[in-house]
Amino acid sequence: MGARRAVGFANTALMQTPMPITKDLVLVGGGHTHALLLRRWGMRPLAGARLTVVNPGPTAPYTGMLPGHIAGHYSEDDLSIDLIKLCRFAGARIISGAVTSLDPQARQLHMPDRPPIAYDIASINVGITSNLPDLPGFQEHGVGAKPLGRFATKWREFLLSDQPREIAVIGGGVGGVELALAMAHACKGSAKVTLIERAALLPGISDAARDTILRKLRDYDVTWEEGKEVAKVTDRAVYLSDGAAIPARFVVGAAGATPHEWLSQIGLAHQAGFLSVDENLRTSDPNIYAAGDCAALPAPRPKAGVFAVREAPILYHNLRVALSDRGQFRPFKPQKRYLKLISLGAKSAVADRRGGGLHGPWVWRWKDWIDRRFMNKLTKLPEMTAVSLPRERTADLAEALGPKPMCGGCGAKVGQDALSASIGGLASGARSDVTHLPGDDAAILTNGGSQIVITTDHLRSVTEDPWLMGKIAANHALGDIWAMGAVPQAALATVILPRLSENLQRRWLDEIMQGAQEVIHAAGAEIVGGHTSQGTEMTIGFSLTGLMDRPAITLAGARPGDCLILTKPIGSGTILAAEMQMKARGNWVLGCLDLMVQPQGEAAKCLAEAHAMTDVTGFGLAGHLMNICEASGVGAELNVGSIPVMEDALELARQGVRSSLFAQNAATRAKMTAVSSAQTDLLFDPQTSGGLLAAMPAEMAADAITTLRKAGYHAALIGQIIQGPAHIIAHAP
Repeated sequence: MGARRAVGFANTALMQTPMPITKDLVLVGGGHTHALLLRRWGMRPLAGARLTVVNPGPTAPYTGMLPGHIAGHYSEDDLSIDLIKLCRFAGARIISGAVTSLDPQARQLHMPDRPPIAYDIASINVGITSNLPDLPGFQEHGVGAKPLGRFATKWREFLLSDQPREIAVIGGGVGGVELALAMAHACKGSAKVTLIERAALLPGISDAARDTILRKLRDYDVTWEEGKEVAKVTDRAVYLSDGAAIPARFVVGAAGATPHEWLSQIGLAHQAGFLSVDENLRTSDPNIYAAGDCAALPAPRPKAGVFAVREAPILYHNLRVALSDRGQFRPFKPQKRYLKLISLGAKSAVADRRGGGLHGPWVWRWKDWIDRRFMNKLTKLPEMTAVSLPRERTADLAEALGPKPMCGGCGAKVGQDALSASIGGLASGARSDVTHLPGDDAAILTNGGSQIVITTDHLRSVTEDPWLMGKIAANHALGDIWAMGAVPQAALATVILPRLSENLQRRWLDEIMQGAQEVIHAAGAEIVGGHTSQGTEMTIGFSLTGLMDRPAITLAGARPGDCLILTKPIGSGTILAAEMQMKARGNWVLGCLDLMVQPQGEAAKCLAEAHAMTDVTGFGLAGHLMNICEASGVGAELNVGSIPVMEDALELARQGVRSSLFAQNAATRAKMTAVSSAQTDLLFDPQTSGGLLAAMPAEMAADAITTLRKAGYHAALIGQIIQGPAHIIAHAP
């Protein structure tokens, strides 16, 4: 397929009128069907629809490669579908968390620790579990084969332990047998593996394929118990109903498919917990669809990935019909027979179809090619390119536009030089009750005997999740209050929404303000009002006041000998730029966002005796440190190797990833002595909701860092203040 048009980038650049968003489509779960749907949506989105994905984490596993991963043939990355990259490609927002209930009447999804998520149309593709909740002792001493994350982690821990290699697999279907062979192979002949099946081993498999698999089980010395019920699981054994004990230090549940409990509690028709769907993949509620293993088809079929994959184009089409009220629904007609490729531990497999049982390394290579082709569809996505510029344009339009989309957050701000030139001379000194602090982002108002800090800040969206963006913007704006040692008092919100229907305006504002309110109330302040308007994209800001009962901590108090303390890692601008270019892994992005919502109020209390302090935001660590140096008339030394950096931000910097504000921030290099390197370049990386940078008396620094770390901050001693002039010496690691 051809290169995908970067719609958002092109519209912003060419000042086209964006289409209003009128409908919310929410995909619950990142299973195979939804992952393929996201790819299709990215190639052909539906105008007017906002697409949301809710998933417990940033990735979803491709279960076809799970036995190969357990056997050691694939890394976890090989079978992990990066949903954050897929959502960026599809123009969708992603919300990390597990849905615990759904209200069809209110059309809302419920999750722990955040407000409900509204939908117009929802689709559920959450797979199944293998947790055996009714088996005594299993929750404490066993692990389900699904979901993958916990199982893979427990398996790695077991392999690294010195426990006896005694393994029991509860469930003798294809999945259980594949895992038993994979674990036996990974243990290189040192394991005693037992399969336990309440009926007959390998139901639904041809005799030829079954004979091949049984021979391979014998080759690996895997034993099996057929027609046996499990009574309980302990930390040392699996006990059968006849009293027999099977020694086991690692117990895996692979006995059939267990639906997620909440699915049967939401008032929809279901079959033993699996949502009943019609031929169009609709549940008993016409606004809710379901696909994959969590759905029960009209004509029963095994829980196999082949059906989830083939449902994707049907679901994609039918959701578009439901949202647009145009066209005809397409029925899903699953085939009765399908090819089963079954792993045999080593790089060998058996092919079962129409009674055949072909097997050997060549079947593994065939299976491996099919599996990798599936993953390549979801990882090697068409490149995003901007639309061509108009033939008639100003001479420098292309230069101003730049080669890449503009970053969000502080990466979208105006550079320090332009800002200083514009506002540097605005303060007239006409009012004695207003103290302007050059270089600071706030001012001090005097009212009688009281001192009030006033500041404002706003952000271009870094995430399409309004609730999360509200939290990030609130924490970011509070940074100026905390950096001056003030106590937050009141806030006014300024919100620009993209064009939305009236119903969605309410939804977005509710989410934004609930997220912001959590942060601002926790800081001890009140939101007292605000202003809204519509524009091309979501932008959120706050004007804040803070109270002080002691002299403010400003930029101007740093003294030679002070230690420099930083409370958060740097690198958010690089990671966000990489995410926009689909070069960052999902877990890096989520880790970055988690740091953005970490409040700095407690950190400010730990640093209350600092001589000078600032929050590290748009100008980068070097720019904000230079502000301290210039205001205080001092220099600074940085130990670059001691500066905490967000996960893999350094690797991305080595690849040449830079925020769109980087070049302007790098002008600070003229006032520095530094060896050029990717690690040094991160000093100019714009930070969104960054940490506090404090010049602390040397005798207090060690205790301050200890206290900060106990409070959960990634605090570090990164350098010291030296005699002026204003200059930064950055020592290479």
